[in-house]
Amino acid sequence: MHSVVLTKGVPDFREGQVSFDEDGHLERGKTPTVMNPNDRHALRAALQTKVRKGGTVSLMSMGPPGYMEVLQEGMRDVYADDLYLLSDREMGAADTWATAMTVATGIQKLDDPPDLVFAGFKTADGETGHTGPQTEWCLDMPLVTHVISLDIDEDEGVLRAKRLVEGDVEEIETVEAPLPAFVVADPEFEPTYRRADHRLKHKDLRETTRERADEFGEFLDDDSDLDPTDWDRFTMWNHEALNLDPDYIGLDGSPTIVAGVDPIPKAPSEREATVVDPDDDAAMESVVDELAPYAGGD
Repeated sequence: MHSVVLTKGVPDFREGQVSFDEDGHLERGKTPTVMNPNDRHALRAALQTKVRKGGTVSLMSMGPPGYMEVLQEGMRDVYADDLYLLSDREMGAADTWATAMTVATGIQKLDDPPDLVFAGFKTADGETGHTGPQTEWCLDMPLVTHVISLDIDEDEGVLRAKRLVEGDVEEIETVEAPLPAFVVADPEFEPTYRRADHRLKHKDLRETTRERADEFGEFLDDDSDLDPTDWDRFTMWNHEALNLDPDYIGLDGSPTIVAGVDPIPKAPSEREATVVDPDDDAAMESVVDELAPYAGGD
């Protein structure tokens, strides 16, 4: 059983992490990149499949070389066996369609064709939810979206899943699809490990993969002379390796036209702050007096 999980790096939108210019536009270069939060549900679905059915998991992303750290994080979370990064300047500024074509080509280039491809519900920086289904369209696989639980019948070669109907948590349907299949995990997805052997395997995989992720981290260390592409579990492909025409990927291959971007106004602070000098004994006593009641649980 071979699973491929798609993931992406997005700006860290937590308070204090996002940097905007004077016009209110996002400055990506000054904003930390983190794994797309919704991809974690796809990671958990793939991990559950690996624990229950065995096999391997490959993690794939399209983006700049900095996404190697996102892949490392994903390896630690999903206990991935191999990492793939599709990256060069010709792929930059792609919309969802150009991204989907590139990612689908990367999946088709794998030596071991996947039985399952997992994608997150949507990205935190785009919110379209297009890339997963568009990638599936390029691969011509059965597509199951809003998946909240799943299991695999290897003897019959089918996926059985429960999915929300139009995202409604009050209405659930059970579906069946032949393998290979494409799964879009819903935020309501919760992995389950009821059997003792599954829980033990989960523990063993976690320990093994943390060592693997740390090993990859040594290649990513700023002070290291190691080249990440020399690591046997990491592969980077550019558009030439994928035999992709630059006219059909990246910005040139993106049919989406952005008519305009509205600046994001900075929200006013709703909290009042009192600056206290740590050398001011009286002021520090007032801080202790203020916090003391909470120490007792009040």
